[in-house]
Amino acid sequence: MSNNKQTAVEWFIEQLEQKGDASENLYVRRVQISIDTSDYLKLIRQAKQMEKEQNNRYYNSGKCMKIYKEFYGGNK
Repeated sequence: MSNNKQTAVEWFIEQLEQKGDASENLYVRRVQISIDTSDYLKLIRQAKQMEKEQNNRYYNSGKCMKIYKEFYGGNK
């Protein structure tokens, strides 16, 4: 789905730009993306799943507890 350095949000935006029929109107400063509803809903589900997996990897890596301890003064 995504490389390890890409967030779920970055992946979602990239997919919208690739799959959507984007048109840009520079006079009104507006970008319009047209995408099939089922494709859009599928992208949303995939992005949410990616976010859960990324959060789980972060939590399980131990970094979360380290930051918590630094912020709240653990191990003093």
